[in-house]
Amino acid sequence: MRLQNKVIIVTGSTTGIGKAIALRCAAEGASIVLNGLEEVLGNEVLAELGSEKAVLHIEDISKDGAPERLVALAIQKFGKLDVVINNAAIVASSNIHTTDKAFLQRLLEVNTIAPFSLIKAALPYLTKQRGCVLNIGSVNAYSGEPNLFAYSVSKGALMTMTRNLGDTLHRENGVRVNQINPGWVLTETEMQRKKEHGLAADWYKDLPAVYAPAGRILKPSEIAAAAIYWLADESGPISGQVVDLEQHPFIGRNPPKDTSTINTPK
Repeated sequence: MRLQNKVIIVTGSTTGIGKAIALRCAAEGASIVLNGLEEVLGNEVLAELGSEKAVLHIEDISKDGAPERLVALAIQKFGKLDVVINNAAIVASSNIHTTDKAFLQRLLEVNTIAPFSLIKAALPYLTKQRGCVLNIGSVNAYSGEPNLFAYSVSKGALMTMTRNLGDTLHRENGVRVNQINPGWVLTETEMQRKKEHGLAADWYKDLPAVYAPAGRILKPSEIAAAAIYWLADESGPISGQVVDLEQHPFIGRNPPKDTSTINTPK
């Protein structure tokens, strides 16, 4: 197994991509510290993994002291920490007209500052293990869609942080930092968001080819499969890298003539 005996914190792992990553990491031999806001869903994941291989911490990761508490739990339960996966994020629609200072600050707190704080809290333990960090970003980090302004800004900042720390922490601490940028993924949250936008319950079954050349969008399990390489020792000394996971070239792609029917989230 590729992650045998590794101890991994996965934020935002009660649903969606984070849950898929946690399950896949456990299947590869890792012990998991789960984190999220949904206690009922979190306990379901915990039950699936088993209390010997996982522990659950329900808390908003952006709260003061939350990163330190999460790291302390990992050490208390498993005695070490090898990997931090920063996955927790707020995905919220906004543009320059609907974004105020408080809204932008909130997204930055959760999507950018909390990952920084968790890396900092975990760094002494990651250094001891010569471990790694994997940040889960978004293809919107490069510029973003018109109605994902604040979210895109937060993910752009996360990507810069990955490249910066991927260099400095690798040199100074032996800790690798990398990032994957998922494209459009069919998570539970995304299914609900699109229904709230007025689309049919089965909207994902009939998508324009311009958005989904494969006839479907990505599954959380496919993102999880790609994540394993960056967590395993087989990725060697690679650090400071950002890899996009989408089924088409997001940057420089010609937009469709009519984008009124659907708004992709990434």
